[in-house]
Order: sequence, then structure tokens, then C-alpha cells
Amino acid sequence: MTQVTDIEPDVGDDVVLLTVPADGGYLGVLRTATAGLAARLHFALDEIEDLRIAVDEACAMLLAIATQNAELECRFAVTEDALTVEVTVATVRGAKLPSESSFAWKVLTALTTSAEAQANGRYATIRLLTRRTDY
Repeated sequence: MTQVTDIEPDVGDDVVLLTVPADGGYLGVLRTATAGLAARLHFALDEIEDLRIAVDEACAMLLAIATQNAELECRFAVTEDALTVEVTVATVRGAKLPSESSFAWKVLTALTTSAEAQANGRYATIRLLTRRTDY
């Protein structure tokens, strides 16, 4: 079941939480939400597509280390000129995210303003920040 929840904004931000099963079949929901929120910020079409690809890549990394029946928790924070997408999943014991020198990580950093990840043994999170460029 897909769940969408608006929560109390953090420091003036609009925040949307979206939780979907950790299954590749639901990534389209996250890509669509990403595109809709980026469009709300008046991102250029190529920026929206780059962000959709980055979210898809981040989720693919997390799906590879997710526990059985896990859920992807996606937090979108919208500010005046940026969109932060933070995806978290419960991980299997000993799971590790790809290294920052991996191709997948290079894709994330090329498509976003910044990307960071953390794993604590139970959960892994990838945070993507994209600032709108004004043309």
C-alpha cells in the first residue's frame, strides 16, 4: 500500500513523506512524486529528468540491501529553490552501500547538487539535494 502524508514543515519547508514497499515495481511512484515536486519549483525539464534518474538510482542501491518485506521511506523537503530527497530502508545485516568511487555513486553526484549516504547497520539512507539553476 502506498501512503502519502503531509507533515508539519521544518523551518519553513514543505515536507512530504511517501512510503512504498521496497520493490522495484513501486519506483515509478517515487519518480512521479519527484517530478511533480520539482515541477512545482519550476525546475527546467532536464533538471527534472536528472532528478528522476538520481532518485531511481538511489532507490536501486537501497533495494539491493533491503530486508525482505521492507519499505522505502522517502522524505521530500521543498524550499524556495531546492528539493531534498531522502530515501531510507531497513537493511540486511552487514549491508554496505556502493563506494563513492563506484559508477552508481558517480551518477548520483553528476545528476544532483549534492549526494550523501549513511548506513548504521539497521538502516541505510541516501540524501539528494538539487538546487534549481536559473537560466
